[in-house]
Amino acid sequence: MTITRRQLFGLTAGAATVLAFNPKMSFAAADETDAAIKAFTGGAEPAAGTVSLDTPEIAENGNTVPVGVSVDSPMTADSFVESVLILADGNPSPAVATFHFTAMSGVAEAKTRIRLAKTQNVIAVAKMNDGSTYIDRKEVKVTIGGCGG
Repeated sequence: MTITRRQLFGLTAGAATVLAFNPKMSFAAADETDAAIKAFTGGAEPAAGTVSLDTPEIAENGNTVPVGVSVDSPMTADSFVESVLILADGNPSPAVATFHFTAMSGVAEAKTRIRLAKTQNVIAVAKMNDGSTYIDRKEVKVTIGGCGG
């Protein structure tokens, strides 16, 4: 069986339409984000405070959104941050980055740039060496071409 060029373009356009208009395939559901947080924390509910997320309120370009995270910790052998998970609840895969620290890190801070598909919450979850977990979340408005919010 041979497929003509016209049939190939039709099939491609149909597949692209199905993928583009199926929201379940396009963006992560809230339960996926919650499941990722539960998996990271071992099922514990993270408390507010200790972790601080630094994001812009409005991102003119969703392709490169600067994100910084810091955790208030003495970073000693007795008390330090083990890891920090960054999530974006509107992206196809909510987990964006994980940073690992040790007591020898000195400070628990990290900066990166992430891609955001649309206006959404960016979430940081920190896990301490004693098993406690902390959370911070910020909404980032992604504008198209710097127009509107």
